[in-house]
Amino acid sequence: MPKFAANLSFLFKEYPFLERFAEAKACGFEAVEVLFPYEEPASEVAKRMADLNLKMVLINTPPPNYTGGERGFAAVPGLEDRFRKDFKRALRYAQFLGAAHMHIMAGKAKGLVALETFKKNLAWAAAEAPTMSLTIEPINPIDMPGYFLDDFDLAIEVLDSVAELNLGLQFDAYHAQIITGDAMLAWEKYAPYVRHIQIAGPPDRHEPIKGLVDYPAFFRAVDASGYQGWVSAEYIPKKRTEEGLDWFRQAQ
Repeated sequence: MPKFAANLSFLFKEYPFLERFAEAKACGFEAVEVLFPYEEPASEVAKRMADLNLKMVLINTPPPNYTGGERGFAAVPGLEDRFRKDFKRALRYAQFLGAAHMHIMAGKAKGLVALETFKKNLAWAAAEAPTMSLTIEPINPIDMPGYFLDDFDLAIEVLDSVAELNLGLQFDAYHAQIITGDAMLAWEKYAPYVRHIQIAGPPDRHEPIKGLVDYPAFFRAVDASGYQGWVSAEYIPKKRTEEGLDWFRQAQ
């Protein structure tokens, strides 16, 4: 079975943010990810992780938390300076926490100028952070209308064009199912590009159990592919997080 991480922006929200690390550890997770951890001092987050021997898998850029704001700027023409400034801030945070990956959010934009802006910003970021693994993630247009990167073939076009070794695909099986209609087929097609995996159960983004996506089969396919990274649980628990972790316990 793959190695599973807990997304603390989604799971264990019954607890204050800094308490979620201990709850994740108590439930058996050895790694976590946090989409936007910037509201807490990096030193405090790092201390919690060190005390619990937890790994940080991924954080998002840009900071700070985008609640009520934009979903990134990497593909937005005219905001290149803001993208670079925010990227540098997020990079410092990621490096302090020892994050394995940084997800670069594209933002809301459309058209060829946005595509070229996205490519140029990604090439700059890859050169700015040559030792950091960077990811881009297709996000379905129902959850995030207007988001630039809403298609897997578009993501592959971008990755092939930028062609940087530290830039790869973030594959969320939930988004893949909604975008393509077949997450398993999408995995088979795009697995060679994948740097990081996230999971949730479509259509309501709840626990990753067998349904529109056959998750036991998906986990077997991930294992068969030779993927060595983490699979992060990024879903909305139906009840308390602990009550919905049978999928995780059965996978151990």
